[in-house]
Order: sequence, then structure tokens, then C-alpha cells
Amino acid sequence: MTLTWAQLRDLKCGELEGAADGWGKASNRADAGRDRIETQLLNGLRGTQRGEAAEAAAGRLKQLSQNLSYAYTECGLLRTTLNSMAHELRAQQRALREALDDAESLKFAVHADGSVTYPAADGGLIDGRPLPGGTASVAAAPGLLPPSGLVAPNPNAPKAQDIADRVAKAVRTAAEIDWRYARILRRLKAEEGLKVPGATWTDAAGDAAAVRDAARGYLKDGIPLDASPAERKAWWAGLTDEQREEYLAVYPDRIGNLDGVPALVRDAANRDNLQLLIGKLEARDDTKSQTQLAGLREIDRQLRAGRQPPMFLLGIGDEGNGRAIVSFGNPDTARNVSAYVPGLNTSLDEDFAKNNLKRAWDTAKGSSKYDHSSAAIVWLGYDAPQTPDGLASLSVMGNEKAEKGGNAFDGFMAGISATNETGDPHLTAIGHSYGSRTVGAATQHDGGIPGVDDIILVGSPGVGVDRAEDLGVGKEHVFVGAAENDVVTKLPSKQQSVVGAVGLFVGGPKVAYMAGDIADQGNDDLWFGKDPASRAFGARRFPVNEGPPLVGGDGLSLDAHSQYFDPKRDAVSADSIALIATGRSRQVKMEELR
Repeated sequence: MTLTWAQLRDLKCGELEGAADGWGKASNRADAGRDRIETQLLNGLRGTQRGEAAEAAAGRLKQLSQNLSYAYTECGLLRTTLNSMAHELRAQQRALREALDDAESLKFAVHADGSVTYPAADGGLIDGRPLPGGTASVAAAPGLLPPSGLVAPNPNAPKAQDIADRVAKAVRTAAEIDWRYARILRRLKAEEGLKVPGATWTDAAGDAAAVRDAARGYLKDGIPLDASPAERKAWWAGLTDEQREEYLAVYPDRIGNLDGVPALVRDAANRDNLQLLIGKLEARDDTKSQTQLAGLREIDRQLRAGRQPPMFLLGIGDEGNGRAIVSFGNPDTARNVSAYVPGLNTSLDEDFAKNNLKRAWDTAKGSSKYDHSSAAIVWLGYDAPQTPDGLASLSVMGNEKAEKGGNAFDGFMAGISATNETGDPHLTAIGHSYGSRTVGAATQHDGGIPGVDDIILVGSPGVGVDRAEDLGVGKEHVFVGAAENDVVTKLPSKQQSVVGAVGLFVGGPKVAYMAGDIADQGNDDLWFGKDPASRAFGARRFPVNEGPPLVGGDGLSLDAHSQYFDPKRDAVSADSIALIATGRSRQVKMEELR
């Protein structure tokens, strides 16, 4: 049926919004049910029951939680679709009403087909007789001229044509809106049955993308992407509950990764976005997607395991080499918050989800011994350099990724400072490997890293500056751990290296090692400036285990580069990191600088 201007005029957009409210209530009920399962039923079951029956019950509860999560997502999408549709149609109603009001004020008649009749007017050029009235239709060309210069045009004609064109445009645009949203609404339906399979989450990812695209003007344009974290915090606080629910349902990716939004909100958004990302990547078979999918699944597994300190997913995404920011402990309520930046070859994969997350968890556990009000974060918010399989030139370790990562890290830490509720939290930035170069880059912006009191550098190839005092926190607040057998802490400067001859694949299966090229032969200049563990740099060096040698009975090993956080393999280093992260650096025993 063709839409008429009368139907558009009489459309009750409030009924669409009323239906949206109904879907919103259904979404909220699903969310409340999911939350009760995750926070009460599963935790209670794990704490009191053991055995096969308990495991089976836990499995059914997890499936029910997944189903409710899907219901929450889809009902939320329906809500926003209807609200967005009403928002767009109301705009066309306003345009139509303005045109009709103009016609009424001019005493023009608007007919059912959209044509506009205008009256005669005074002012003939030759005989002064009234100029005849007429009818402007949408089919007529605007700005009609008389057949000759002897007869003046009726001044009402162009006005009537403008009104006819505006009426037609409003109706035409409203019809397009109706068609576009009808397509979206038709696809927002689930398969029959009581179980939500993985393929359904793939469909949900497509549903979310379609609604996001349609709701761009309704919601997305309101997200303050260019604002400061403090301004974003104020924006979120100023939204109504209904607006927040819609943003979380439709833009979990945006809200979950928006620095300045409270941690609990980011965690909720990212947990939902995690399921959408898993569904999205399950539909792809390329290597990158499958690698990231393995990492996402492992993060999802840990989130569901109920680890302590509790996990908060502060960022997740598949752009570049992948993004993941995980906090053990709530950074908004903790007095002490540390953020660890990983380095070379780190990407969103299963190894990251197991090993890098464990480093933050170890720091959180160690910190809790000294202050229970502590949170430890692993921050993969940038693209760390990646070396290809086999031999790899050290030239991949340039400055560009550190500079970009440093900008992003500053924004993240500004967000932590803005949302923390303790008033004056103790913040620590930890850079490992190339991550120390990224932390170094972050310190070089105005004011340094927002809110950071102490900086820890471990396994560092240099930080881009030659003095600890240049890192913006005072040299007495810069701490360095450098294992004797960690070859990364002895990389030669670019001037010392043999270009293209040195290969290093940190954390990977293969290492090409040339003793005369990699080891720094007595010079304190490393790849990115002065050795942070050197006397010339001027930081405070805490003792660490020397680590296994690079060349041993089992072949080549880079384990000395990866054990700084591990309380089993290097208890002194892990404990020192925990002491510094809780503001107790005076209790850390220091050792001689190089």
C-alpha cells in the first residue's frame, strides 16, 4: 500500500515507542535473570556442591544464562529498532506539518495526491487583471516560467510548488524509513527451541550490525567520541536509565571501550559484545579470525569460571591484532590500580588469554596480600609489533606503534582516574618488553600519564628517553627489573647492531641468536635509548631471578624474559611488583644498577 501524507500526518509514533517499552521490559527481565544465575545460583552451586550432578546442574544453568543473554540482546535490539523508527518518522511528521501549516497560512489547498492549489493574485503586467490561480503537483518542474514575458507569473505558484515538493519529500522519506525498518524487524527473530546454538549468535551479530546502521542518527551520533574521559563520565551520568539500556543493547562495542564510562558498565557491555564477536568470527574461516576466536573463547571461559579477584572486561575488539583489557578487581573502587602493557608479538590469541592475563592475575593476588583494595589490569589496547615466523629483523621494533599505543594508554588511564571513586587512587603503569617503550611514549605527552604515581619497567629494550626523571613521575618513582639472562634487556643500540643480521622472536617458537650481535658489549645504549637498569638512566632497580640461560641443555630459551610476574618462578620480582603497585616501594629491596 502506498503511503499518503494523511497517513503520515495521523501516524501515532507514541504507539511504536510504547511497543519499544514493552520489549525493553522483556530485555530487562532477561538481564535480571541472567544476572541472578551468574551471581547467585552458579556461585552458590560452586560453593556448596560437588560431583557429577552438580556439574550437570551448572551446565544447564550456564546454558540458561546464555539463552537469557541472547534474549536480552535481541529484545534490546527490537526496542531500539522501534524507538529509532519512531524517531525518524517523527522527524518527517514535523517536516510535513510545517509544510501543511504554511499552506494553511497562505490559504492554499493540499489535496490527497499531494498537489497544492493556489488562488489568483493581483498584478498583471499589461492590463492589471488578476493573475489566475492554479495547481502545483509533484510531477511539475519547480520554478515554472510563463510562456512569454507579456504575462507575469502568479507569485503564489512557486510557493505552492515548494509546499508540494516538501510534502512529497516527507512522504517519500517516511516510506523509505518504513521499508528499511520492516526489513530489520523481519530478521529479528530466533530459531524455535529452548537452546541457543552458536550459529544463532552469528545471526545476532548481523542483527546488531543492521540495527546499529539504522540507528546511527538516533543513538550513535550522541556518543561523545571526541570528548575527554571526564566529559564522557558526565555524559553517561546524565543519561536516563532507558537511554543507557538502549546504548548497551545496540552499541556494546562503543560503550564497552569508551574511556570514562564506569567499569561495571564497561564490563556488562563488553561481556555482551564478546558474545557478538564470537558469533561474528565463527562465521569466518581465515587464520586471523580463528586465532582471535580462540583468544575470545578462552577469555569467555575465564569470565564464566568465577575467578577471584573478580574479572572485569574493560575492553574487547577484533580490530588490528585484537584488543582486550581485563582487570582483576574493580578499578573504580580500588585504592591501588596497576595497568600492565605487554609487548612484542602480543595479540588477541589463546596465548594472550592464558599467559598475559595470568600476569595481571598474579599481580592482583600479590597486591591483595598488602592491600585488599587493589586491582590489576592487563591492557592490550594497541597493536604491538609482530614478527613473522622464523628469522625476523629487529627493525619491526620501531617507534610508531609505541607512539600510537602511548596515546591510547593515556586515554585509558585518564578514564581510570575519572571513574575511580576513592578520591586519590595510587596508580602504577607497568611496561614489559616493547610495552615499556609504549609506556615511555605515554609519559611524553603533556602532564605525563594521567594519575600515574609509579612506573615499573621489566624486560625493557629501552623506553625512548635516556633519564628516569624524563618519565614525569620523578626518578625515585621509576623501578626497573632486568634479569641477567634476559637478552631483551641487553639488545644493542641500532648503531651497534648488524642491520638485518639479528633475529629475535620473543615469545615464539623460534629464536635466531647471534651472541656477538644481540648482547650489549658493555655499552648502556639499548635499542630505544639508555638501558633502564643502568646507572646512567637513574631509576631504582629491584632484584630479580637471573632466569634460565639463553642457551642451555634444552636448546634456546627466552624464559628469562617472561617470568618477572610469576610468584613461582621469580618470587622476589613478583613480590616487588606487588609492593610497588600498592604504594609500598619503601619495603622493596634494591640492587646495584648496571
